[in-house]
Amino acid sequence: MGDKTQHSGAAGRALTADRPSAIRNVVLVGHSGAGKTTLVEALALTAGAVGRAGRVEDGATVSDYDEIEHRRQRSVQLSLVPVAWGGIKINILDTPGYADFVGELRAGLRAADAALFVVSAAEGAADGGDGAGLSGATRMVWDECAAVGMPRAIVVTHLEAARADYDRMAAVCGETFGPDDPDAVIPLYLPLHGPVGPDGHAPVAGLLGLLSRRVYDYTSGERVERDPDPAELALITDARARLIEGIIAESEDETLMDRYLDGEEIDLTTLVDDLERAVARGTFHPVLMAAPAAEGARQGLGTVELLELITGGFPTPLERPALAVTDPGGAPRPAVTCDPDGPLLAEVVKTSSDPYVGRVSLVRVFSGTLRPEETLHVCGHFPGADGAAAPRDLHEADERVGTLTSPFGKQQRTLTHGIAGDLACVAKLTHAETGDTLSAKASPLLMEPWAMPDPLLPLAIEAHSKADEDKLSQGLARLVAEDPTMRLEQNPHTHQLVLWCLGEAHQEVALERLRSRYGVRVDAVPHRVSLRETFGAKATGRGRHVKQSGGHGQFAICEIDVEPLPAGSGIEFVDKVVGGAVPRQFIPSVEKGVRAQAARGVAAGYPLVDVRITLRDGKAHSVDSSDAAFQTAGALALREAAAEAEIHLLEPVAELTVLVPDAYLGPVMSDLAGRRGRVVGTEPAGPGRSVVRAEIPEIEIGRYAVELRSVSHGTGGFSRGYARHEPMPPQLADKMREQA
Repeated sequence: MGDKTQHSGAAGRALTADRPSAIRNVVLVGHSGAGKTTLVEALALTAGAVGRAGRVEDGATVSDYDEIEHRRQRSVQLSLVPVAWGGIKINILDTPGYADFVGELRAGLRAADAALFVVSAAEGAADGGDGAGLSGATRMVWDECAAVGMPRAIVVTHLEAARADYDRMAAVCGETFGPDDPDAVIPLYLPLHGPVGPDGHAPVAGLLGLLSRRVYDYTSGERVERDPDPAELALITDARARLIEGIIAESEDETLMDRYLDGEEIDLTTLVDDLERAVARGTFHPVLMAAPAAEGARQGLGTVELLELITGGFPTPLERPALAVTDPGGAPRPAVTCDPDGPLLAEVVKTSSDPYVGRVSLVRVFSGTLRPEETLHVCGHFPGADGAAAPRDLHEADERVGTLTSPFGKQQRTLTHGIAGDLACVAKLTHAETGDTLSAKASPLLMEPWAMPDPLLPLAIEAHSKADEDKLSQGLARLVAEDPTMRLEQNPHTHQLVLWCLGEAHQEVALERLRSRYGVRVDAVPHRVSLRETFGAKATGRGRHVKQSGGHGQFAICEIDVEPLPAGSGIEFVDKVVGGAVPRQFIPSVEKGVRAQAARGVAAGYPLVDVRITLRDGKAHSVDSSDAAFQTAGALALREAAAEAEIHLLEPVAELTVLVPDAYLGPVMSDLAGRRGRVVGTEPAGPGRSVVRAEIPEIEIGRYAVELRSVSHGTGGFSRGYARHEPMPPQLADKMREQA
């Protein structure tokens, strides 16, 4: 691959493209700490988009611009940094690597057409690695890419680290990511090592190009191309054969391998074309290396080669498969391709709030051309196969596009239009949320949104003060609209306001954003599960409410029998009064009283369920009896019955489905047993993975999203659903009553 003319837009002016073939949308993915943000800076410097590369430690990078990211020194949100290289606009998307922000990762995968998968050359068996050399978290990110068929190349970073070993990491990547086809993960370059330093480490000073058979030396701080010496040529020749065979194996020309084996020299253009097609199909993953530029240098090691691969070897938006669409009612419409003159189809991949502009929507345009001041149709749901809507707010609205901009980190640069294949920001779309479809008002379309993980870590919150309470509802609504991996619940049973998140870091960022962005302070309180009470045996109760204090008094007496019913029966009220002992007009009053008391609980303050309450006798007074008096008597009768009976505390039981690698199956099952869980079955779920199905009390899995990650080294996942309520063990029930 030869050098290409470098080009970048002037500072403060948005980069534009006049055709989809001149656009590349690339997302950087990888485990937290792999060096993605540093690589973005290095690419931006080499492309001339910045004059000096910022450092994560200094909070000076283009892509990590949020105050929360500065404090935490790691990415927590998707960001966009457009650069230009060789006349091609490259939209570089930087994603967080921490598992709590997988929603941002999936949004980046949706917006991009190819990925740079970043791994550290120092990643190994220590610190979460397991013999295979790569941590479970790294492999989970690879699986996220594979799940959506994302074409990707591998970039090895941290070459300067003491334990860095590019050759070892390239081999590990081949073993881990290409177990069925080792020739699907092959280096495009070999490292050129400089002199051995005092520490015994020989730094990487350049690259040996296997396809071009050229040496790219970065010793001077800029890329210098030269011919290899005999020793370097020998290294290139040995590794080049395997690379060429790997590329040819993916070629659509079935005669190419025979020609190569017969000694024919395959020209470089043919190899590059076949490489591009294999990468676009997702069947071949070239391995490269990169390092940030030294102080004062203009190009970081390997960054020119990466930009060349992106522009010459990565797919264009035109190569993305046609998108299936429907109208808002679910009726199929013709598939949409990447055509600037086609029907408008775009999708909101990220929603954020700007203190000056308001809501800002980052949009991927899949078809048509997006222009300011035009009216769009916003649709925020996708009908399922049975016509039922997806479990999110259903909303449709026509909205006028305001200013159109191209983000460069936190900067917004004005755009005149956004063509199919490009990314742009739209301001003040008040109804649009992440995942919504934007289309022409006259011909509304709808795309199926990408799958988002279910937030399973609850955080119960309360407003810190009355002033915060007034702003809490609006702040939370905006927070959830921006991040579809958060879910807000007003629990009708515990009366708690619960924010469901993906992990502890996700929770912390949510609270920080509430405070810093919306000026709302909240207090975290213990999350409560929905407990119930029921009778353990038959009981009787007599409610006597008799008061005389001058004028009309209060008189009502009722006698009831209470008996337990099967689970799920609720409260059943039976009238067996004979002889008019309780006048007919007061029978509903007694029922109302006992139901109100049942809702308040009879022992520890939890709702009473699954009992039959039979009114069998009572007394009334012709003057002093009233509706209120018999309500009070009914409640007193139920409380007296409870005082004489054994009251069981019922706890909710969840059906848990855990997906975990076989290596962690034993620890996961032991952990479930320690939580009073009952494993009901296990089954294989693909190579090296198993599904564990269990029933477990909900009170035991409040923090399971965090604890499973620890037990499985970041490789496990789970889903949960309500099964039933069942009696809590007596010793635990006594403890809960004391707390109540």
